[in-house]
Amino acid sequence: MYRFFIKEEQIHDGLIEICGSDVNHIKNVLRMKTGDKVYLSNGSDLEYECSLLEWTDDTILAKIEDVHGMETELPVKITLYQGLPKGDKMEMIVQKAVELGVAEIVPVAMKRCVVKLDAKKAAKKVSRWNTIALSAAKQAKRGIIPEVREVRNFKDILEEVQDTEFMLVPYEEAKGMQASKELISQAKGKKSIGIIIGPEGGFEKEEIEQLKAAGGQTMSLGKRILRTETAGMTVLSILMFTIEE
Repeated sequence: MYRFFIKEEQIHDGLIEICGSDVNHIKNVLRMKTGDKVYLSNGSDLEYECSLLEWTDDTILAKIEDVHGMETELPVKITLYQGLPKGDKMEMIVQKAVELGVAEIVPVAMKRCVVKLDAKKAAKKVSRWNTIALSAAKQAKRGIIPEVREVRNFKDILEEVQDTEFMLVPYEEAKGMQASKELISQAKGKKSIGIIIGPEGGFEKEEIEQLKAAGGQTMSLGKRILRTETAGMTVLSILMFTIEE
């Protein structure tokens, strides 16, 4: 079944009022009809199995048939701190990270980032990235809509990540694969995990030392050098298979 996101205020007496762009998508793209079923998620902890009941020009009324928890969500909050990449690579990173189960994404301006965004451009980019996150969440049948947060400076995140229970920093000079396997095995049972990915030029050594001081643990992703848009997806995939029941 197709999945859409709603807000709690759209729920009344066992019915949910679908509005906004989803109405056009259901009517004219999917061509659904009365009686067809959909999942409607509140973007937090519940999803509603519903049948489409009544139609108007700008709303669709759906009847709640059953209520479920978030079976599609990982049992841990994973935050991806992504060094700003060039071009439109961030769009693909957001899309694939959401598919793989990330809870939120934080774009980070680091020393070797080629891209420099002023406040206006950054706000426009973040809005675009959140639109992509919403679309990916629907496609992947996520129970939540992962947020792409505002662009942060590297120094800004150093204090924030200290509250993360388990912080992974893929780094080409880290120890070999056995050490990485042992490190990844520690992810089970954690409540929050951070992944910090450098930009195309990688991390400055000073940044690595600062991350270690903040609790970050460096890890190898193998003998090959991965692109910035590949590294985060690799770690997320490994974590998904390690911690998902």
